[in-house]
Amino acid sequence: MKKLIFCLALLLPAFCLARVPQTVTTHDGKTLKLVWYDEFKGTGLPDPAKWGYEHGFVRNGEAQFYTRGREKNVYQKNGKLIIKSFREDYEENGQKAKYTSGSVTTDGKASWTYGRIEVRAKLPTGRGAWPAIWMLGNNIHEINWPRCGEIDIMEYVGFNPTQIHATVHAAHDGHHVGKGENIRLENVENRFAVYAVEWTADKMDFFVDDHLYFTFKRGDMPVDPWPFDKPHYLIINTAIGGGWGGQKGIDDSAFPMTYEIDYVRVYQ
Repeated sequence: MKKLIFCLALLLPAFCLARVPQTVTTHDGKTLKLVWYDEFKGTGLPDPAKWGYEHGFVRNGEAQFYTRGREKNVYQKNGKLIIKSFREDYEENGQKAKYTSGSVTTDGKASWTYGRIEVRAKLPTGRGAWPAIWMLGNNIHEINWPRCGEIDIMEYVGFNPTQIHATVHAAHDGHHVGKGENIRLENVENRFAVYAVEWTADKMDFFVDDHLYFTFKRGDMPVDPWPFDKPHYLIINTAIGGGWGGQKGIDDSAFPMTYEIDYVRVYQ
């Protein structure tokens, strides 16, 4: 029996890889190959070779404290990555919060320049929720935001439950510039959808379930320096409140909020 279990353990990665499409055809007709993926077939915390965590109070005046390596907030179950947000009194290293949540990131572990990045996910529900799938330039730690560039593959705010947003952020003359679009999508909190960007040297195409709804082209807005020819890492998180997510307040009765990620795939 032990030998059988050992053999199955060896075969499982190959089986998972076999069921993941090894190539994809882009909207422009180019064939890209799978270079990185996670199907979340494990249990407990996500693979530490692929994912790290944002930690603490990070940005935008958000109300949540992002915990690090706390299975209550981030865990794998039934082939899904679960990010769970709670209304709870929480204290860590003297910092106090009324909400906890999770933000997983490939920062320092994996990053990409160009390609198709796609995530299949079901979004959390409730006023105050602000889930996202997005990318930041690796050089943010040297040149800061927004000069590093930001690619928002998907943003959603719970007080506006039928709109999905894609946005590109950068800098010009030292000031923030951005351009985006949104699409109406029903029942995003009750079903899985595939959110994706196809990123080339000249443009980015943004999709929901392979429906193209926003294209950002080089030259669509003044950008200096141009950050989108350098590696960017991925972030998947649920923020609570903050400058956008909290515009209509936070509904404490909506907790716990659950964000489910079925897979992440990167093709180049």
